[in-house]
Amino acid sequence: MAFIRMASCAAALALAFGMAQPAQAQETFKVGIVTFLSGQAAESFGVPAWNGGKVLIDALNKGEAPAPYDTVGFGGMPIQTVVVDEAGGATKQVQELRNLYQRENVDVVIGYVSSGDCLAVAPAAEELKRLLILYDCGTPRIFEDGKYEYVFRTASHATMDNVALARYMKTQGVKAATVSAINQDYAWGHDSRTDFLAAMEQLYPGFKAEADLLPKFGAGQYGTEISALVRQGSDVVHSSLWGGDLQAFILQAGPRGLFKRSQVVLSAADHVLPSLGDKMPDGAIIGARGAYGLLAPKSDLNDWFWKVYQDAYNVYPVQAPYRMVQAVLGLKVAVEKAMAANGGRKPTNEEIAAALKGSEWHSPAGTIRMALGDGHQAIQQTAIGRTRFDEGRKMVVLDDIQNFKAECVNPPAGQKSIEWIKAGFPGAQCD
Repeated sequence: MAFIRMASCAAALALAFGMAQPAQAQETFKVGIVTFLSGQAAESFGVPAWNGGKVLIDALNKGEAPAPYDTVGFGGMPIQTVVVDEAGGATKQVQELRNLYQRENVDVVIGYVSSGDCLAVAPAAEELKRLLILYDCGTPRIFEDGKYEYVFRTASHATMDNVALARYMKTQGVKAATVSAINQDYAWGHDSRTDFLAAMEQLYPGFKAEADLLPKFGAGQYGTEISALVRQGSDVVHSSLWGGDLQAFILQAGPRGLFKRSQVVLSAADHVLPSLGDKMPDGAIIGARGAYGLLAPKSDLNDWFWKVYQDAYNVYPVQAPYRMVQAVLGLKVAVEKAMAANGGRKPTNEEIAAALKGSEWHSPAGTIRMALGDGHQAIQQTAIGRTRFDEGRKMVVLDDIQNFKAECVNPPAGQKSIEWIKAGFPGAQCD
């Protein structure tokens, strides 16, 4: 077990910068961070996510984040972090979660990219009555199949990504009489494929589903699958591949002409654009799991986050750091709301949970609202665009960007995603 301790000198920083000291200035707020720091998901997701968290928490501890986040730490309490590698599988992550609560005595855990890990750790946090914020994983089943008091997800689940893709194709006039799919063989891939094909049935009635490929997570080599997709020649190829799997698939499929033979639509692809550069084929339709990175809305908060991230890491932020940042900001809003209600004391788990439940806050990606899962599951706006390598800027840019309101691409409260899609999106607000 390897804990990486970071930002543990936050209290000293507070004194060094002469910050205003609240009544409980001797207290700190300890956050466990779990994200991939090794393995094939680290480069694209885990490390960029924590990089986003680091620049934000550093700014919060110095009181240098823009309003309304310009108070020090969480309600004057400096933020400490304990960072744990998500690699190793669900069983290991359940034990690591218990260690964070019981040995490290963290106040809250923010974590998890893998849908399988999220499904495993959520019941453990609930059993211990300790706060858990899921910042990234996409399976809708967390709050559609379960009910929690201490578990929250501060980003939309994957239904939004796939409904938005299908809506974008329809409004852009994409031909889709035949569709093939390639998705990872675990919860995320299965749920993404199900939601996308169900949305297609509503928007492209009568379309024909063809190849349905489910390579294992981390397969790395896709020669057989690419041959099948090229041979099939479907109008559209859908994929929710991510991280190293997605990079490998694009690098292997591009030279073999898949992107020219079929319209490839990728639900979570923005994070590979900086590293792929001119290896990313033009014309792919991609999402970012939210209005993140090149798809983010213009705002002072987004401009600030983009600059501090790019200054620190010499690359622009993509979806993972945005998602980590909106989790930290949501927690800050909840902690300070709870403190305002309890006379300024460090809040309990139950007080923070009550404040976060059903709340909303501003993020660099727009407004986040805890509208589903009885106030425990977020919805947010999103956007989709087409890739094009810009020779002048030497980077991939996105054209034909279309924005979607949160209420257009997320189910209403109290309704399961797949039932909402199959019913024809009742209550969707897309105007």
